[in-house]
Amino acid sequence: MKWKRTLWILWTSNFIAVAGVSLIIPFLPLYIEELGVHQLRDINLWSGWIFAAQSVTAVIFQPLWGAMADKYGRKVMLLRAGIGMAVMTILMGFVDAPWQLLVLRLINGVFSGFISMSISLQASVTPNEHAGKALGTLQTGQMAGSLIGPLIGGILAEAVGFRYVFVLTGALLLAASIVVMVFVDKGAPLRSKEKESSRGAGNWRLMAPLIPVFVATMVTQIGMMSIQPILSIYTKLLYHGVHLEFIAGLVVSVTGVANLIGSPLLGRFGDRVGQRKILIFSLVMSGLTFIPQALTHNINVLLIGRFLLGLFVGGMLPSLNVLVKKLAPQEVQARAFGLNSSSQFLGNMIGPLLGSTVSAMFDIHYVFYITMGVLFANALMLLFNRKLEQTIAAKQMKTPL
Repeated sequence: MKWKRTLWILWTSNFIAVAGVSLIIPFLPLYIEELGVHQLRDINLWSGWIFAAQSVTAVIFQPLWGAMADKYGRKVMLLRAGIGMAVMTILMGFVDAPWQLLVLRLINGVFSGFISMSISLQASVTPNEHAGKALGTLQTGQMAGSLIGPLIGGILAEAVGFRYVFVLTGALLLAASIVVMVFVDKGAPLRSKEKESSRGAGNWRLMAPLIPVFVATMVTQIGMMSIQPILSIYTKLLYHGVHLEFIAGLVVSVTGVANLIGSPLLGRFGDRVGQRKILIFSLVMSGLTFIPQALTHNINVLLIGRFLLGLFVGGMLPSLNVLVKKLAPQEVQARAFGLNSSSQFLGNMIGPLLGSTVSAMFDIHYVFYITMGVLFANALMLLFNRKLEQTIAAKQMKTPL
């Protein structure tokens, strides 16, 4: 079937793209230190802003790219994102100051959207009854890349230096774009009648049922990304042995190992019991995993906590993406995924700023507790919002078999 063929092609391209981007995640704060920032407080602040910078511009441009995908097709938007991000990432390997890295991350956000367009393309060709399984499987491609990327990145950073890793990352993004260019069918633009129906105030009325999903996506990402900028610093506080870069990569990638297990399983359960229930369960359990991470003084406990977190993270974004697919009309589906991606990037922007600011002003351990509270608050919001399931049921009753 066409949706299965598309799934494995996009799985491969997402794996390559995320593996490339993940090469640089473990050592980005260490790279900032190499660029001349040496005070721990300043490293925390620069890390937060540089992590968040890409999301600042991505928040603005994601809805635009989603609207253009509805009009011109999703494939061209995938290629735009892959090639543009590849060039910007290569340039990051040649910066001499943190502010230059910050600027390039801002520009990189303009081109972002490779993953969101992949999800939108896959969702558009997948039947509803297989959506959780398909998008959960697609998520494993990203997680496999995030698993292998930090490990390879840590090894390469130690062997050849940080700058060469940026060049390799850009090359991998170009490779992912080539996979899409060669193997993915060109998406046909929507017919003029469908375009007209998606314009103006009517478009916003179509999006209204999706607002709780967009909010949940943003809050989820705030919770997940608040830890990211300080994770390698926290690892440095707990681990005092050799090969710090490798251990930092392992701490990041162990979450991906568990996600490979949790994502397809929770995706299938979501198809059976409903994505809202799986999402609430995943948020609560993910929040609980931050307790041992915050209390530990042992690197092994941190690794176990990150692994448990990865098991439950697998139920979050795939569930949210399936909700977008089920709630959004076909003619504005790419735009809906663009807005959901914008919400995700908004969370990606707020989360690192929150985490780095809290760790700089108070203590690094407070970041874990605040993250846990954010995830619990999101779970409560979804628990008391039963309209999502009612809207999906009403929409499915109106859809002809």
